[in-house]
Amino acid sequence: MHKPHIAYSILELAIVSQGDSIQQTLHNSLAIGKEAEASNYKRIWFAEHHNSDNIGSSATSLLIGYVAENTHSIRVGSGGIMLPNHSPLIIAEQFGTLAHLYPKRIDLGLGRAPGTDGQTAQAIRSDFMQAAHSFPEEVAKIERYFSVENKDSKVRAPIAEGTHVPLYILGSSTDSAHLAAKKGLPYAFASHFASTYLLDALNIYKAEFQPSQVLQQPYTMAGVNVYIADTDEEAERLFTSLIRMFVGVLTGKRDPLYPPTEMSDDLKEMLQHPALHQMLKYSFVGSKQTVKSQVKAFLDQTNVDELIAVSTMYDIQDRIKSARVFAEIMREINEKK
Repeated sequence: MHKPHIAYSILELAIVSQGDSIQQTLHNSLAIGKEAEASNYKRIWFAEHHNSDNIGSSATSLLIGYVAENTHSIRVGSGGIMLPNHSPLIIAEQFGTLAHLYPKRIDLGLGRAPGTDGQTAQAIRSDFMQAAHSFPEEVAKIERYFSVENKDSKVRAPIAEGTHVPLYILGSSTDSAHLAAKKGLPYAFASHFASTYLLDALNIYKAEFQPSQVLQQPYTMAGVNVYIADTDEEAERLFTSLIRMFVGVLTGKRDPLYPPTEMSDDLKEMLQHPALHQMLKYSFVGSKQTVKSQVKAFLDQTNVDELIAVSTMYDIQDRIKSARVFAEIMREINEKK
């Protein structure tokens, strides 16, 4: 059986829909944050992507500040900061600042991927590859800058010291599972697009977990795609926007998000393509009852502590409705325990 209480959260990519401006997209991110807060989601996290016409979450810490400023209680954080793109000192200063402005509400999820193509990664930071290989050491620097013990060091981020911003290690393969376990940090897996190693990574993390000052027991989070509508057919229709987006990812054609269409035979065939099928394996699409049974099966299979939902939909009202119903599903699942 799965755990007694499963937290539920949102990962926000700020995907630009056709016909929407970047400004409207960012306002939509706030709208989904407000809905998440009203529906008792635990947190909303923002991704980091670069050099992409259809993604608005580039300056992650700025978006976190925007949403935290205009909400009251929901946790807001990064899912994640791609650490090899950044100086650990600067990230500590940014998140230390956020922690003072929005106490006990800021999370810092850290990943090692670039969130972009190789040329852009090089433009962001010329020693990107070296920083990526040094990811464990870079995480250790962040931990040090946040610690009160660092006050006697020559290099400091005073604004971060003692702010208790929780760190999360993000992963899409098994590499980061070893690191999260060794450091005794919570572990978030990107199974909303990288499903292959989910179960292996969770098993490695749990088997190797070493308790730390911040965490006594393993804590796992898994990303899932969630598309809920009144009927299975309507949810499948909304899901067509994501199928087209992922086909674009695979073919290098990153257009703004297409409006939904009927689920055609062509699209069904695309969905069966091995690469696409593997990427979208953990997608829960349908009416409330359909998605509820899919979620329960996933929780029984993975035993994760928290689900982090990604809902890339063309229309913000469809997203808000889906988020509301997903919260109902999670409350019902939790009440049944």
